[in-house]
Amino acid sequence: MTTADLAAKAEAFRALHRGPTLLLMANAWDAITARLFEAEGFAAIATTSGGVSWALGYPDGETAPWPEVVAHTARIARVVGVPVTADIEGGFGATPAAVGRSITDIIGAGAVGVNLEDSIAGPAPMRSLEDAAARIRAAREAANVAGVPIVINARIDLFIKHVGEGEAQFNEAVERGKAYLAAGADSIYPISLRDTAVIGRLVKALGCPININVRAGHPGVAELEALGVRRVTTATALTLVALSAVRDAVRDMRGRGRFDAIDPGITHPEMQQLLAKR
Repeated sequence: MTTADLAAKAEAFRALHRGPTLLLMANAWDAITARLFEAEGFAAIATTSGGVSWALGYPDGETAPWPEVVAHTARIARVVGVPVTADIEGGFGATPAAVGRSITDIIGAGAVGVNLEDSIAGPAPMRSLEDAAARIRAAREAANVAGVPIVINARIDLFIKHVGEGEAQFNEAVERGKAYLAAGADSIYPISLRDTAVIGRLVKALGCPININVRAGHPGVAELEALGVRRVTTATALTLVALSAVRDAVRDMRGRGRFDAIDPGITHPEMQQLLAKR
């Protein structure tokens, strides 16, 4: 795919964040799940860092070798025609310059969007606002050099890391969101934020597309749209749903010597057709 093709796909992906309805994405962890989600009508594909890491044989948390992540993303991008956005965790780089190099690599794999998170392993769970913003700025600069205006989804990890509470937590989320937008982010992702009142306040405070991740029991599309949410993803949830089904089937096979659970709802010919040349 040419640079011009990727640039056009990036702009198309950006436009989906401001369409008449929110952008709903199911997070894929390999080529076949990406192709399946595209066939089911999703307008774009997001990857899940956890699912990708597990598929590659590593724990989540930037433990998978970066070249393997890039190659895996390239396989996902190869089999779909819709835009692909890659969850690259903290950017697979110790410095902003290293994050910039990762952006160049992931664009080369065919991604036209990325997630960048602001937490870090260690005694201090969050990067400083200045460091996190610098990494986003470096990502934007690398995308500009590559000629592909990727969509940067800046993740705010205050809620998942339980850093702060109440108004102090909300105010820091707003401060970080504004800084990340100024550094070049397109959307803000307050991962694990569930409180609908806080979601609505954050949408109004930031005035940009907000990404909410969902699973069973969370507000539905209509309620999230009413709050002003523009993007919804599933994070690792669908990977865990699939793995749970496989685990239950093999436990039944081993534990009871029964094969009742090995009753797929999708056929071999259907899978073949999904990956046939279109």
